[in-house]
Order: sequence, then structure tokens, then C-alpha cells
Amino acid sequence: MQSIVGPNSNFYWIARLAKMPIPLSIRSNKLLSTAYSDLSSKGRISESTGLLLMDEAPLSGLTALASMVKKSKHSDEVFFNENLHVNTTNICVLACRFCAFRKGPRHKDAYELSIEEYLHRIEPFAEHIDEVHSVGGLHPTWTVEHYADLYRQCKQRFPHIHIKSLTAIEIKHIAERSNLSVGDVIETLKESGLDSIPGGGAEILVDSVRDRICRGKESSQEYLDIHRAAHKLHIPTNCTMLFGTVESSSDRIKHLSLLRELQDETGGFQCFVPYPFLRDKTRLPEAQLASSNEILRVISVSRLMLDNIPHIKAYRMNIGDSVAQMALSAGADDIDGTVGHEEIMHSAGSQTRLDSRQDDICRLIEDAGYTPVKRNSTYSQFERIASLATERTVLPIIEA
Repeated sequence: MQSIVGPNSNFYWIARLAKMPIPLSIRSNKLLSTAYSDLSSKGRISESTGLLLMDEAPLSGLTALASMVKKSKHSDEVFFNENLHVNTTNICVLACRFCAFRKGPRHKDAYELSIEEYLHRIEPFAEHIDEVHSVGGLHPTWTVEHYADLYRQCKQRFPHIHIKSLTAIEIKHIAERSNLSVGDVIETLKESGLDSIPGGGAEILVDSVRDRICRGKESSQEYLDIHRAAHKLHIPTNCTMLFGTVESSSDRIKHLSLLRELQDETGGFQCFVPYPFLRDKTRLPEAQLASSNEILRVISVSRLMLDNIPHIKAYRMNIGDSVAQMALSAGADDIDGTVGHEEIMHSAGSQTRLDSRQDDICRLIEDAGYTPVKRNSTYSQFERIASLATERTVLPIIEA
């Protein structure tokens, strides 16, 4: 794969945005026109504007503005990769109220993969994937040596596969179990083969919300500090937001603002992944489940607020292929990958297919009117995929 994407600095995308035709849905709305003016001149909207957009902006104009920003950064390209999810264990010392994946050590469905079992799960996909995504529960006995051995053997067996693994809370737990600092743990794992860190576990970076939905996990500041430590060691990370539980709109904007501030400092976030809470089999009956419209609203506002994070992912394992397609016209430019196997979202009720091939994902992107681009894990190599279909039905998306 060769790089095909040009510079993505503020200068380039702001200049492109300022030259774009402005849809009527934006020009006719004072809030949206103000947001456009701020973005096309300064490249940034304020928290107060972000909150107004979250609560008051008409959805059609909001998605149109987010789509403009997406196109100013990435044209009509939508990214995906060939990846596989392998969850190391569902045994966890915590019991977060929103989590359907976690099991206690004595539960009949509890499991912990040995290193050989982990490698065995990768083997059938090894010729086709370039990334394995591995997260799991907070195992009561595993230390940094276990994970270092796991990554080392994985790299020995599959040297071409990028290892994206461990959420912030897993890293904190491993550090405590190993009597090491977070920085020492990350450095040890990097030397053993860890290439990047996913963004899971951010939930909402407001501690009053975290106390209600995931008491015992890392604090908001600890989440940010762990990602900061990874960035300082030149390990790229993603970041996430779980919405639709008990948080307010202002909590969501605070969350986005904290991520934006850290990105200003380190530049280490590659991609932001917002996903709604799925209630099935969890213990959070008071959750305010997000509708499809709200999912698109959050994705759009995320694209507008996070001017300095290059990519916004429509995580189809959570929101499904249909809403993910719509999200591509609401600011998202990435649709994850082939995945092959996934447990966390499917334990919570996701019905998204797990047998999608590259052709299926390319067709999904093309049918939404965009160009599929296969990427590597660090968004540094790209390959445009030629259209595979002689006839396509493009979704009737109109930017009024």
C-alpha cells in the first residue's frame, strides 16, 4: 500500500473548507452559520457552541456541516482495514453496570485464553489481516510478564500483524499487579511487540458519571494520563466515548473538550470512536438509550469539536451497518474493518454480521457514495480500492 492522502494540517483543511459551497441548511440557520464561520476561519468551535449544536441544531444542517469538515480533511474517502478482534479473557475483577461481557472467575462461561489458544484464533485469518485488536477483562492474576510473552510470541509467529491492545484501565490494572509504573508497563509492552492502544474505557470523562456507571475504573484524569504516557513513548492511541447512559449533553461536550486539550498537547490520538450504550444483559435500567438520530448527532458534533483528531469512526460493530452508512454523511470517515470475531458489543446485543469480507465493506462504502480506502493501523499507508460492482445503488443522500 502506498500513501495517497495529502497533508491534514489545520492550514490545508481550513483553506479547503472556506472554499466549499455552503448548503442552504447551514446558511439559513444562525447557529450553524456561526459554527461554519468559526471553523472556516479559526478551525475550532468553542465548548459553548458545541453544546448548542448538541442540543439545538437541526439535524440536517448539522450533518451537512460535519460532512463538509470531513470532506475538507479526507475528500470522498472512507477508510477501513483488515483486522481481527481477539478478546483475551472475560474474567474481570470489576463489575461495571453497563458491561455485558464481564464474568466472574467461577462463572460457567468464564474463559482465559492461553497464549497458544490466542495464536490459534489468529491463525485462520493471518494471511488476510494486518491488525489484531485485543482487549479483555481485568484478570486477577496476569501481570506484565504474561502480556509481554503474549505479544512477543504473536510477533514471532505473525511478524506482519500490528498489535493494537489494552485499554487504559487494563494498563492501570497490569501496573498495579506488577508493582510498576504505567510508563514502565507501556515501555515493556512496546519492546515486546505492542504497536498501538485502543481507546476503550473512556466512557464519559466526568467522574460523577463514572461513579454511577463504572465505579472502580480509572478516573477521568487517569484515563487521560495513561494515554499521555503512551503518546510520550510514541505509541499512537485511539479514544472513545460511550453515550446514552446517564450523562447530559454538557457531560458529552466536556468529554470532547478534554480529549481535544490532550490532543493539542501530544498529537497522539489517531481516531475518535463514539458509540451508544447497548442495554441488553446489563444492570443499568435508568440508561437513556440513544436513537439513530442521536447517534448521528453525536458523530456530527464530534467531528466539529475534535478538529485536531484526524479520524472519526462509525463503529459498525456497535451501531450496525445501516446507521454506519448514514454516519459517513455525518462526519465519519472510518468504518473500522473486517473484524472477523467480536464479543464485547455482541454480548450487549449487537446484531452486526461478523463474516464481512473486504468486498462487503467496500460495497457498503460505495453504496453510501464514497470511495473505499484500505488503510494500515497507523493511517500511514493507503490503497484506494477499485469499484467491484458493475451496478450500484447509491443511497439518496441530499445535503440541503
